[in-house]
Amino acid sequence: MALVNFSLNDIGELAKDLREAITGEAIKDPQKVMEYSLKLKELEQAINQGQIEINKQEAAHPKLFIAGWRPALGWIGAFAIAYHFIIYPFIVFIVKLNGADVSNLPQIDFGILFNLILAMLGFGGLRTIEKIKNVQDRH
Repeated sequence: MALVNFSLNDIGELAKDLREAITGEAIKDPQKVMEYSLKLKELEQAINQGQIEINKQEAAHPKLFIAGWRPALGWIGAFAIAYHFIIYPFIVFIVKLNGADVSNLPQIDFGILFNLILAMLGFGGLRTIEKIKNVQDRH
């Protein structure tokens, strides 16, 4: 789960820890620490702003297959998560109250579902990098 909450601050902490491990000393100048921290925050803000601009362009695209893939997969994923965590448990509860067997109820393999949702988000991130680097569409 650590990858889900990953941020540039984690990279900064890792870089600091690696530097300390290699050299055996920490950055002692508080001014330098603040300077590096500020640069890291500015970089994170620039990346977030770039993603916002890319999202705007994708959402405004006239082709449904470009503008609509994220919402379609997002809604499918959201429905599957809602089914797995909300709807299915209520169905099981109601079926058990009526004394019926719950072994025949359809289930979603949440491990696979979670991997698919993360992959979707990852592909979106890869496409973001392509757009930042001005890689042209090959369609």
